[in-house]
Amino acid sequence: MAEDDRDNKLRPDPDALLALAKKDRRGKLTVFLGAAPGVGKTYAMLSRARRLKADGVDIVVGVVETHGRDETAGLLSGLEVLPRARVAHRGRMIEEFDLDAALARRPRIVLVDELAHSNPDGSRHPKRYQDIEELIDAGIDVWTALNIQHLESLADLVAQITGVTVRERVPDTVLKRADEVLLVDLPPSELIERLKEGKVYLPDNASRAADRFFRLGNLTALRELALRRTADRVDDQMVDYLKQNAIEGPWAAGERLIVCVGPDALSEKVVRVASRLASGLNAPWIVVSVERADREVETSERLQRIDALFRLAEELGADTRRIIGNDFVEEILKLARREHATQIVIGTKWRSGLARLVSRSLPHALARRAAGLGVYMVTPERAEERPKRQRRSPLNLSAVRLPVAIAVAFVAATTAIGKLIDLFIDLPNISLLFLLGVLGAAVTGGYLSAFLAALLSTIAYNFFFIDPLHTFTIAAPHEVFALLVFLAVAIVAGGFASRIREQAEVARIRATALQSLYDFSRKLSSTSKTDDAVWLAASQLQASLRRNVVLLLPENADLRMAVAWPPDTELDVTDVTAARWAQEKREPAGHGTGTLPNSRFEFRPLLGPHGALGVCGIEQTDEPLDINAERALNAILDQTAIALDRARLSEESVLQAARLEGERYREALLSSISHDLRTPLATITGAVTSLRQLGDRMSPESRDDLLQSIEEESGRMSRFVANLLDMTRIEAGTLKPKRDWIDVADAIHAAVERTRKHASGRTIETGIAADLPLIEGDSVLFGQVVFNLLDNAIKYGGNEPINIYARRDGQDVLISVTDLGKGIPTEDLERIFEKFYRRGKPDGRAPGTGLGLSIARGFVEAMGGRIHAESPAVRKKGTRIVMRFPAVDQEKVRKTS
Repeated sequence: MAEDDRDNKLRPDPDALLALAKKDRRGKLTVFLGAAPGVGKTYAMLSRARRLKADGVDIVVGVVETHGRDETAGLLSGLEVLPRARVAHRGRMIEEFDLDAALARRPRIVLVDELAHSNPDGSRHPKRYQDIEELIDAGIDVWTALNIQHLESLADLVAQITGVTVRERVPDTVLKRADEVLLVDLPPSELIERLKEGKVYLPDNASRAADRFFRLGNLTALRELALRRTADRVDDQMVDYLKQNAIEGPWAAGERLIVCVGPDALSEKVVRVASRLASGLNAPWIVVSVERADREVETSERLQRIDALFRLAEELGADTRRIIGNDFVEEILKLARREHATQIVIGTKWRSGLARLVSRSLPHALARRAAGLGVYMVTPERAEERPKRQRRSPLNLSAVRLPVAIAVAFVAATTAIGKLIDLFIDLPNISLLFLLGVLGAAVTGGYLSAFLAALLSTIAYNFFFIDPLHTFTIAAPHEVFALLVFLAVAIVAGGFASRIREQAEVARIRATALQSLYDFSRKLSSTSKTDDAVWLAASQLQASLRRNVVLLLPENADLRMAVAWPPDTELDVTDVTAARWAQEKREPAGHGTGTLPNSRFEFRPLLGPHGALGVCGIEQTDEPLDINAERALNAILDQTAIALDRARLSEESVLQAARLEGERYREALLSSISHDLRTPLATITGAVTSLRQLGDRMSPESRDDLLQSIEEESGRMSRFVANLLDMTRIEAGTLKPKRDWIDVADAIHAAVERTRKHASGRTIETGIAADLPLIEGDSVLFGQVVFNLLDNAIKYGGNEPINIYARRDGQDVLISVTDLGKGIPTEDLERIFEKFYRRGKPDGRAPGTGLGLSIARGFVEAMGGRIHAESPAVRKKGTRIVMRFPAVDQEKVRKTS
């Protein structure tokens, strides 16, 4: 066991090997990383390119920004520079990197400067790093340059250090996936000196930069960030190397982070801090958002914030999860235990003294119950940043009018009923009637109606039912207490009733969605065709989302529109390009994504176990999909992908079965041909050789015997070839029998005589009824059928007599051929009519080609008859082949004659 454990330890990590294999199929990314502009990243990149160019490497310049530096521009001489594309941007023409020109040129290495650059509107990708990813996917190596402040996870920290907000950012995953990171370093003092000499910016820009960004403290901090990030990158490369080569050693592992976020503004900082923490610990991290199970998720605005946080986390290298539950602390701890997390990162805000006394905050509740886990709390930037009372938006009267009306109506109705009862009965607990009205308002109009009904009921109860009547004065002190208790009970009961109403509404919405998905999946489960599946998916998507939908499927290395709703929906060039991108890259493209965002549709790939099975396009509007629509969309796409994969597998299984069947027939045919042709050919060859070499010295009787053998074997070969041709005609559907009247007795006698010529010495007994009617068919085919049956009986019947009988059986003519061989097992009675199926003789050999009975069935069915086998036939042995043909009406024969 110890040796097995040691062997497992010495095996390379499969995930690391898989990542290495994927890299081998792609181009390689080299990043020249610097702490700030002017450290010489572009200069170093061009200098290295010139050296490789001198060594004969195919290297070109896609785009390089010299920023007016003569020494940098001088390095471009001698290098091939791709022409830039002219693009209209904000009313003027600008020159941008031409991605298509680089893909068409396809050099070994292309230089694309300024990794964080944003492309103008209308470009294929909004960011240059996405252009670079497409080049790498095409197998082209890319060199690029990046300043450390452009990393997404460091943007807030850089803004805090320098006071400058960086707008152009790059996801940390881009740097993490780089194959080589080269740090271009320069001491801050030298960089400031270069700035003063005008070697970084032009004079006007240089003076502004010196005042704001290029300060000694700022540059020192940025330099430290660049050095630390490069060191982390080197450490990652070392760990990957150790795993790929199964080298034992202390690997930096074990730490795993769970990061809790919500729709608040602090969560973005939580994600960035967690990213830096995970990078420093070299640890995987998961960003999680918890939603209540008994409430409908958030407004669309809050949902958009959560989605934006998740996209940011994924760009920084995190996994994302959504969890549904009522106990947030318990759900987070369950996830932490399941994922073997060691630390929980969560944001904590300032809370007033009253709030701290009333309830415990989520971060402190986690810290209290997270035994064995570290809880890392992220606070706002400054302590004075307490939540300010936000200016309330103008009251939406249309939203308030209905709850107010419901509350007034219930209170008025309750008061009227109470006064009516009070006329006849003196009830001391009339307040319970008002409590019933509050519950009714809560169930009908929600919490606002319940609260208003509670207040109005208190006022009405006091005015109409507490002495002195029709005043707001309360005479008895105990009535004051009772009224206050009633108000509290009414508010609490109304709150519970409205909460139950909300939960019932949420349950109804989710049950409706679940039933819809169940009906959809049930319909898909009974669908085995691709076209049926995509039509069902399109109709379900349109009914659920109320938006135009298109589904595209791959066909001949391209995409075809399989279905669209409405049917007249058309895609323009941008839409088609985005759909192809989603299919090839297996990621969303089009509207609202980082690829071709100008498209009207958002295209999502239908991902199956073996790749993208198609693309679904959803036309986008100004209003984003809510959480229920998003969930329904994802569920429908997943179900559709499963159905398409099942249809594909079904089609492939049919083709595979056909191929296997064809292969089996091919092998059987080759085996049959090799056996059945070799024997007569050997006999013919031997006879011909004997005649040529010994013909003059042979007696006439011997020569006649050899010539007879040649004739018999030639006839045998002719029958074999005829059988093959007949089977080909049957399978091709070209067999068209004549429709003549056949005298069964004459046809049987002719077939028996023909058989006796080829099998002299065999006893064939016939029994044909005298009143046998005619049948309709092809006399030649019928004779061939009888001959095949007799030939089969001779082969498998041993030396016993063969019987052939014909008689009338009701409206049919029954013909049977019986042998007295060993018979056929019951389970093989149908198989004997299959092509190339042969039974062994008593001596173990399987004679013939296995085509005779198959041809017989084909001919019989072509003439409108039926054929089957019975065994044992007589005396518990033998086989009987029975044919039935419809008898011709004798009156019809007389009229025709």
